[in-house]
Amino acid sequence: MKFARFVYLFFLAGLVTVVTGSSPITAQLPSSDLDTSTFDKSVRPQDDLFLHVNGTWLKNTPIPDDKSNYGSFGQLADLSQKRILELIKETAKGEHEKGTDQQKVGEFYKSFMNEELANQKGIAPLEAELSKINQLKSKEDIWKHFGHLSRIGVSNPVGFFVSQDAKNSTENVCQIIQSGTTLPDRNYYLDEEDESAISARSALKKYITRIFAEASIQDGENAAEQIFELEKQLATISWERTKLRDAEKRYNKFQLNELNELTPSLDWSAYFVANGIEPPALAIVNTPSFFEGLEKIVADTPSETLIKYLQFRLIDGFAPYLSQAFVDAHFDLHEKELGGVPIQQKRWKRAVGATAGAGAGDFGTLGEVVGRLYVAKHFKPAAKAKMQELVDNLLKSFGGSIDDLAWMTDETKTRAKEKLTKIGTKIGYPNKWRDYSKLDIVADDLVGNIMRSNIVEHERNVGKLGQPVDREEWGMTPQTVNAYYNPTKNEIVFPAAILQPPFFDMNAPDALNYGGIGAVIGHEISHAFDDQGSRYDGEGNLNNWWTDEDQKAFKSLTTQLIAQYADYEPLQGKKVNGQLTLGENIADLSGLTISHRALTIALDGNEPPPVAGWNSDQLFFVGWSRVWQRKYRDAEMVKRLLTDSHSPSQFRANGPVTNIDAFYKAFDLKEGDRLFKAEADRIKIW
Repeated sequence: MKFARFVYLFFLAGLVTVVTGSSPITAQLPSSDLDTSTFDKSVRPQDDLFLHVNGTWLKNTPIPDDKSNYGSFGQLADLSQKRILELIKETAKGEHEKGTDQQKVGEFYKSFMNEELANQKGIAPLEAELSKINQLKSKEDIWKHFGHLSRIGVSNPVGFFVSQDAKNSTENVCQIIQSGTTLPDRNYYLDEEDESAISARSALKKYITRIFAEASIQDGENAAEQIFELEKQLATISWERTKLRDAEKRYNKFQLNELNELTPSLDWSAYFVANGIEPPALAIVNTPSFFEGLEKIVADTPSETLIKYLQFRLIDGFAPYLSQAFVDAHFDLHEKELGGVPIQQKRWKRAVGATAGAGAGDFGTLGEVVGRLYVAKHFKPAAKAKMQELVDNLLKSFGGSIDDLAWMTDETKTRAKEKLTKIGTKIGYPNKWRDYSKLDIVADDLVGNIMRSNIVEHERNVGKLGQPVDREEWGMTPQTVNAYYNPTKNEIVFPAAILQPPFFDMNAPDALNYGGIGAVIGHEISHAFDDQGSRYDGEGNLNNWWTDEDQKAFKSLTTQLIAQYADYEPLQGKKVNGQLTLGENIADLSGLTISHRALTIALDGNEPPPVAGWNSDQLFFVGWSRVWQRKYRDAEMVKRLLTDSHSPSQFRANGPVTNIDAFYKAFDLKEGDRLFKAEADRIKIW
């Protein structure tokens, strides 16, 4: 159900999970006041802005038992989900004609909530698919079945989707990328010293054994060893995430005959047919060496082991929708072991997430149906108009920032400003909603509903082949608390649910809004000019528009930023990966810089009265810091350091400000303050 599972969009926040809890929602701030109850005034902002603004909240707010992390994003996600629950319940009332959106929303939610029926069925909803796997006779059959699994939404070694050609952004093309492992990163399989990795490997084997027993599949312990060793081989040939970030390295165009030459014993035409499409003339293979390695793994692995692996992929993919024994086993590995979450979400919370989507790129089963209901009730036109005004101001500010760059030549400045003028903006909700008319929802068939939803989404995605690129399509639902930049469309997108306090408040001082949503806008604009986004031109094509001189200067600045963040250590012995997080760190630094510039322009020398003793510059940085209010469980932090392209929140709050002169002026920083950097050492990119 995750549309953007493999699509490279630049999200504002990583790995956001939409779940609810009992902690209070951030209150709206009257324009004349500022809630400082979250502050820890024993910590000076000059030493730690994050703790100064959020320290008391961090001390007094436990992470809800059903969450791996919690903060400003989580609080808004709570609010969003509670609103969605009300909308679903209202929609589910009464009888609705078969095939209507109301019938689909109501009956899908009912199908999820019928725990008694799920427990009665056990593994039965997957018996037909398990039978297909058991009937596979040859390696050729198994290879083709990878295509079938992709069609029904089950992860396997061939990650497949259709999206824009990065070097011809007016066309859609097949994209193929590595996939097929269960643990979040290759290091979980390969690191022989890290205790969390060792524990995760043991938990994975126990999980496989457990669900095989529940499914009455024989010899689960032996199967667990075989499946783990197979996944370890897949991890070994997988590209590291820092390499996957490289847009040029991911762009490898193959004609169909060349694809078959890459892996001679793997029939790609047969794979595509099993996937539900005619073999395309060409495809972009994001990770070609992985598939060369996969060919050998398939050849060397006994068919019996590959069949056990396929059984596991299928059951793992649908375990959250089966009987409680499967649900519990899935939770114990994926959430408890890998995220440190003590208690599973209540069923209604999971039902809401499955209906409406559960975070960035996840559209759920009926995400845009719910989205229409959400914006009709909870999104005001005035907010959209105010946001557009802020976006326009930030774009102007970025243009002025380009003009003032000392390290960039005039030739490249001209091209950068040309790209800037072509950035598109989407605010609140789509102009054109998705069509769910082909989706059949049945009240007593949860697994069938999920599978049919996956198939409909797959067919919608592959239906893009040969069609014009739909520039109206969104990569998030309106109820998602996030934002993103899409490089192949050169657009910035802000869903309705993020346009609330602490990010955005129609009644708050301008300085808080510029420090909050203004910096978010600047962040997304800046992704067009980060180390990867800057490789795309204004039309969304992967096309170098830089002079060699400017590329060298840019590389020098980004190298300094890598070093700054690589020195941060959120857990003892575990540091931030400065290369993996580089794009997001550039966007944070540049976005905050241009948003402050935009605030200065907006104030036009007229300083408003202080709020809670703070002037506008100080309020701006307070607004920035409270956006990143968040705490993590240790297991979740370990996972994020390996998998998330975003730095942990405390470093997102503190890292950029050390490089911004306005922060030094606002709080009168001096040498000896912990956040102080000598002026010559401050990194200024955009």
